[in-house]
Amino acid sequence: MEEMVGKIKLELDQYCGEDLYSDGEIEQTLLDLAKTHTEEELNSVIAQKYSWPVLYHFSHIRSNIVAWLPIDKSMEVLEIGSGCGAITGKLAEMSRHVDCIELSKQRSLINANRNRAHDNITIKVGNFTDVEKTLTKQYDVITLIGVFEYAECYVNIEQPYTAFLEIIKKHLKKGGQIVIAIENRLGMKYLSGCMEDHTSLIGEGLKHYPVSSGVKTFDKSELCAILNSAGLSNHTFYYPYPDYKLPMQIYSDDYLPKVGELSQNYNNLDQERVEVFLERDGFDFAIAHNLFPEVSNSFLVVALGE
Repeated sequence: MEEMVGKIKLELDQYCGEDLYSDGEIEQTLLDLAKTHTEEELNSVIAQKYSWPVLYHFSHIRSNIVAWLPIDKSMEVLEIGSGCGAITGKLAEMSRHVDCIELSKQRSLINANRNRAHDNITIKVGNFTDVEKTLTKQYDVITLIGVFEYAECYVNIEQPYTAFLEIIKKHLKKGGQIVIAIENRLGMKYLSGCMEDHTSLIGEGLKHYPVSSGVKTFDKSELCAILNSAGLSNHTFYYPYPDYKLPMQIYSDDYLPKVGELSQNYNNLDQERVEVFLERDGFDFAIAHNLFPEVSNSFLVVALGE
């Protein structure tokens, strides 16, 4: 079964008929806005609404996380967990075709409406484990932007994070890239008192998630170990700042920030926080002692397939 929204095809054969993941009533507002505004108008909508969900889902800054990658019009892209389409449009501009996998039909409709002018996007609605079995081609680039931390929800087996990457690798062309953006559980914002993004608990990630289940983030060494165990030892770390959600700069091990350079530190925009110390001071200390890669708020990892 298929639906068309503008030039975008939604494939619904694997959709269970119910959205099992939702932010609630705000998603209807997002859909109405996507239907009645062009992508170019959304920044003015953000200014008017003064709402974190509107900012998060519609800000053009979101696409900075992939805009710099060497993706060209010869490439096929698989976007796992496309959500409301914050990244999809940029990937469509850059590549030949984008296949999206998204659990929620409502979010897929938001995505399709905001990106309706593109003719190179297909959205496959359904659970990853069901949709993955129907994939018939291999991809040059596979993205996991804010998705990898939920792997144990997608893959209900032992070592789900390694297994998730091993499954994804099967759909990667030789020499292709898997792109992962994820929070650092030891990120400076958490060390200085922000609530964990997914659980709204202070210190939850720092203590290895003693209360929560279904979501986990990792420090750099842990993430490296998972990548290596999945056969993705050829990988490079980058450091989005302030984080991967609204990145204004992306640093690398070849170009790290200097003391005094990180001044865009702000509270979690959607949650309360305590202030153990100023993030700026914490970053300056870490930079001076060559520790910035360990306490970057987020990681962006580009892993090369075999």
